[in-house]
Amino acid sequence: MNKRFLVFTLLLAVGLGMCISCTTGEYELTSPDKKLVMQIQQEDNGELTYAFTANRTPLINKSSLGFKLESEEVIPSSGWKIEDVSGRQVRGEWKPLWGKRAVVPDHFNELTITLTRPSGIPDRMELVARAYNDGIAFQYRIPSGNAGEAKVLSEQTAYNFADDYTAWFYNGENYNIGPEKLTETDGTRFPVMTVKAVDNHYLAIHEANLETGAPLVLQSKGGERLFSVASKPATLLSGYTSAWRVILYGTTPGVLTDSHLIELLNPDPDPAYDFSWVKPGMAVWDWRINGAEWEGFKYTMSYPSWIRMVDFAAAQGFKYLVLDANWYGPEFASDSHPVEGDKAKDVQNLIAYGKEKGVGIWLYLNDVGGRKFPIEETLKQYGDWGAAGVKYGFMSGSQEEKNPWTRKITELCAKNHLLVDYHDGPVHPYGQMRTWPNAVTREYCHAQLDAHRVFEPKTFVTTVFVNMVAGPVDMNNGMFDLRQGHTTRVDESQPVPSTLVSEAARTLIVFSGVTILPDIPEFYEKYPALLDYLSSQKMPWKESRTLAGEIGEYIVMMRQTEDAYLVGAATNESGRTIDLPLTFLEEGIFDAEIVEDSDDAHYLTNRETLKVSKKQVTNKDILKLKLAPGGGACLKFIKQ
Repeated sequence: MNKRFLVFTLLLAVGLGMCISCTTGEYELTSPDKKLVMQIQQEDNGELTYAFTANRTPLINKSSLGFKLESEEVIPSSGWKIEDVSGRQVRGEWKPLWGKRAVVPDHFNELTITLTRPSGIPDRMELVARAYNDGIAFQYRIPSGNAGEAKVLSEQTAYNFADDYTAWFYNGENYNIGPEKLTETDGTRFPVMTVKAVDNHYLAIHEANLETGAPLVLQSKGGERLFSVASKPATLLSGYTSAWRVILYGTTPGVLTDSHLIELLNPDPDPAYDFSWVKPGMAVWDWRINGAEWEGFKYTMSYPSWIRMVDFAAAQGFKYLVLDANWYGPEFASDSHPVEGDKAKDVQNLIAYGKEKGVGIWLYLNDVGGRKFPIEETLKQYGDWGAAGVKYGFMSGSQEEKNPWTRKITELCAKNHLLVDYHDGPVHPYGQMRTWPNAVTREYCHAQLDAHRVFEPKTFVTTVFVNMVAGPVDMNNGMFDLRQGHTTRVDESQPVPSTLVSEAARTLIVFSGVTILPDIPEFYEKYPALLDYLSSQKMPWKESRTLAGEIGEYIVMMRQTEDAYLVGAATNESGRTIDLPLTFLEEGIFDAEIVEDSDDAHYLTNRETLKVSKKQVTNKDILKLKLAPGGGACLKFIKQ
């Protein structure tokens, strides 16, 4: 290493707070608050490794980096040299159109290590690493100018955890896997992988900005604490950029849930697109109302019921009505035309009526119709009609095949001023909402009305600390018809295992750019305090914060609007009493309305009972909340 490079390296170390040893090939990258440290080292055999420490506690021991090619060669390895090391600091901010908060600090330190070798394909590669205050991330790049391409057998990235921690995993439309000890895992697992390490140390493993290749899959052999990347990356060629491998960190699980780090690792929107039309908000929905009856009126998925739902939405200030399957014919029939079929004329009339009332109309599109008919023409027609969004269902193919199709549809929707929601096994969120703010949510969970075989109170308070870490999710919470036994509804006539208060609280707790309510107006109007709580959820949020919680146990979430602070709490099958300090409030006196489960409420036997109280409070007060088994609490604070 020449003197010029040595001087530069030392200056870099001072500027970024990094400790770099030029003689051993060791590099340390610290977070802006200096509490997180990523150690990167080139071993004697030329391979790269990393380790991760938080608050002086080792959490991930030395773990491999790089790729194994189809030729069985590992890169980097023997013959690879570190040619250059560069770094930078960023102390900026991101102001999303919508999100968990109005202003997101974008603070990180970055280190780029450039490696070269005399010959071979590729002959240059970069490791780019970033340290934020709530996690680290790294990606691989093949600089432009490399000739040829290299087929990859596997990615070498590994996570060698320092101890036998406890983990939970996303599991499609089933219970989350976990809690399980790391040594109990045997086989593949899907992110988000949320980890409870030693006391006050939580991690989440995910990815960000997946452009090419298969979405992240993890694997481990039984009896080990080592997890590796099982998903096959794209071919390495000039200009290749991998997804960011992300390790989120928090002293509580709520820090993981509140983070925007995944989004920050995605690029800003293309300046060619104007996204000022993107408006998050509450929506009503026609799928679950089908068959419901109230005082002689039977709801169906048809024009008279749609008009009734639009009128209700307008009265409450809800922004949207979502039309689900079969409006243009049987959704899986190959001859169901997504523009000309069945109720297309009614839909156009409904869109016009909705515009008069200030309510946008979403249109369902099944993958069968999306692929058989020209998708460009279909989405353009929806935009020309004035539709507000598209709910895209049952996308076919592998996750690797789904990703480019999802990206294409998202961009086409943006061109036609359409919001978009993906259902039925979608590609996991990886921060798309920053680049494409119209990508407001997806069913990266099992929507609770579909999930009677798996959905229980503990499912909810696990999902919010696992699935929701990845990004906005559409769980369809907020069912208020919780009567015992079967109802007249056509689809899923069983009640949700929850309480009224918990159902309302869940609509606030779940992060989504569109909160889709499943019930008929009359059941909401039956409970004025809870309906007011729903109507008060005026996005975009100014601030969001998980105030308390534990994975699989309970959660307390605060979200702030322009004129109110709202709090939602939910618990698992165990009832509990929570002391809630009001330190999140600003200075001043607030009128508080508190909705709790009744003393004898229970998620299985007495769901539809609640009590309402009002009081004046300040940020120095502590409220005691009683949550029934499977229950919750809803609070609204208005400054005097």
